[in-house]
This record gives sequence, C-alpha cells and structure tokens, in this order.
Amino acid sequence: MDERTAKALLEYMQQFITDERKQLFEKVLEYRTRHITVVLEDIYQPHNASAVLRTCDLTGVQDVHIIENKNKYDVNPDVALGSFKWLNLIKYNETEDNTLGAFQKLKEQGYRIIATTPHKDEQTPQTIPLEGKMALVFGTELTGLSNTAIENADEYLKIPMYGFTESFNISVSAALILHILTERLRESDIRWQLSETEKTMIRLEWVKRTLRKAEIYEKAFLKTHRSE
Repeated sequence: MDERTAKALLEYMQQFITDERKQLFEKVLEYRTRHITVVLEDIYQPHNASAVLRTCDLTGVQDVHIIENKNKYDVNPDVALGSFKWLNLIKYNETEDNTLGAFQKLKEQGYRIIATTPHKDEQTPQTIPLEGKMALVFGTELTGLSNTAIENADEYLKIPMYGFTESFNISVSAALILHILTERLRESDIRWQLSETEKTMIRLEWVKRTLRKAEIYEKAFLKTHRSE
C-alpha cells in the first residue's frame, strides 16, 4: 500500500477509535525507534521470549527479528501482557539455518550486527558507540548464541558481572541492555526517531489491531477508494 492510500485509510479508520486511544498512540510513537532493533536467535523458552517483547515495548524498540532454526518462537500472553500487538515481529524460518540470512537482510537495512555474549571482552552498554543503527542479537539460555552468529557479528557486547554465575538470563540481559542504550540514545544528538512515513504505517497497523473486524472497515474503504 502506498503512503497516500495509507494516510487516507488511517484517517477513515481512526473515526472508529476513541480520542484517548489516538492520543496514547501519539504519545508512544514519540519514543519509538528503529535505530536499535532486537534479534532473537532460536529462543525456545516462552516465558523469557515473551518478557523480551515486553521490554522492547517499554523501551521503545519497534521491531523484533526472530530467527527460528531448531526452535519455534512462542509468545506467552500472560508474560507479554499484549506488548506483541504493538511491535513488528519479523520471522526468519525458511531454511534449516536462518541466521546468516537474517544478518544479511539486517545489514542491507544499514544495521551493525552486535552479538551479546559474556565471552568477548569488547564493549559494554555504557561504552558501545551509538552512531549507526544497531541490531542486538540474543541467544538461548542454555547455549547462548550459535557459532555462526558469533563469527558473523560485526561487534560484541557484554554486561559487566561480578559474581560466580556466568551470565544473566536472556530476559534480564535484554532489559538491562535496552534500558541503558535507549536512555543514552534519547540523551544524544542522534536522530533516532521514526520518520513521518514510518509513523503513519505504524499508526495504521495499531488502529487495525485495536478494532474488532478491522478487515471489514478496510475492505469497505478500499472498495470506495478505488472507485473514486
């Protein structure tokens, strides 16, 4: 759908939601970003997978890229608390090993691939440069990131730790890293906000997800719009 049609459809469909909901959309959109995105490689624990979605929503990260190799990604709605409705979930599951394909598509979009791992002493959430779009890759609880992900990353990120345990679990890691990075980003001079075109497309998607039987409204509008 082109931007002009999307704007017209949005204006039409917004008639059917409350002013309070529209105001909430605008408030949240001001803090949404694609400068940072999250990549989840082969996550299989529904509780932790869903907690990461909740963290992305609360820190303003709009897109989550999900690599499904051996494991299918399942959302636990009791943990996600509806956050997945407001995020873009992009899945990679066409082959046996989808990691390289996902990385390639992200690089084509201008992202640096940043592997989160406790085994590389490179950068921390406090020191990593924010310039340039960042794709933060998280692995499974038990084995972490695959060798493919680690070997093909552009940079590495670790959380400083001072105890006996080797690492935080993925949901805690994502929360710590995203909170620090998004706070740093908003205090910077970097243009991290969404473009007006991106905001329009996300508004429209949110309105569709708010309305019951939104497809009926959309079909009625498009039928009239094409006949004009």
